[in-house]
Amino acid sequence: MKKKLLVTGSAIQDGQLILTTEEPVGGLEPKGQMLVDSDNLSFVYLMEKEEEYTYVLLPDFVWADLKKGLDESLPVYLVADGGKVELTGFHGELEYLAENIKGNGNYGETMVSKVESIF
Repeated sequence: MKKKLLVTGSAIQDGQLILTTEEPVGGLEPKGQMLVDSDNLSFVYLMEKEEEYTYVLLPDFVWADLKKGLDESLPVYLVADGGKVELTGFHGELEYLAENIKGNGNYGETMVSKVESIF
């Protein structure tokens, strides 16, 4: 079974892009890969804990900060309850997905429009 972890906020602090969640992040290992959930207007970063995938959902309300972090090449961290994990490979994956989605109707009109307006 795959666990889903929702990012509930984002901020640029001290030269870092901080993504916050209410779920514990201890023991999560970054996989350096991202997917798209166009039905829910989310990017999905893959992590693993004890050989089980965890999907980190990045909803559209954090995309403006994702774009700023991408433009400024800021390191990206997932933070909760004192735990902090760097999301390796984040920029390359996000950049690739955003470019692939632009003008690509396979992702749905709403997803394409939203990505084009921010990225």
